[in-house]
Amino acid sequence: MPPPAAPVSSAAAPPPPAAAPVPTGHERGSTTVAESAIAKVIGVAVRQVPGVHALGTNAARALGQIRDVVGQSDHAQGISVEVGERQVAVDVTLVADYPWPLQEVARNVRAAVYDAVEGLIGKDVAEVNVTITDIDVPDPDRAAAGRAHAEPKERRIP
Repeated sequence: MPPPAAPVSSAAAPPPPAAAPVPTGHERGSTTVAESAIAKVIGVAVRQVPGVHALGTNAARALGQIRDVVGQSDHAQGISVEVGERQVAVDVTLVADYPWPLQEVARNVRAAVYDAVEGLIGKDVAEVNVTITDIDVPDPDRAAAGRAHAEPKERRIP
């Protein structure tokens, strides 16, 4: 006679142990964006604002033209940043195009900085200080050849 069969259990096998929860946020590491990288992001954004002729002071722009000739553009020229744990304070120095209303240019620069820092970098903006050091007034020959450069084409208001 064969031995009796082992009793069959109707209970399911115990579930495998739960996997450890996937770490989120700071548990996976940290991300640090250097001040120079933040300044470049801001510089690129500000250069796209209508009415901004160039960034920086006259001396810095002269040095920048030399850098451009040798292929080393400084996208952070005219941008100064102070980076905290969660906020960024920004100073922008620029030359505006004539005849753009200067307060409008400054307002649009601030909006571009906020968009770039909050959207691309993920930090809040504490303040944006805009200093307009000069106005680019086209000479009559250049104005006659291309009035479109001197006249505002598009106005961006936040």
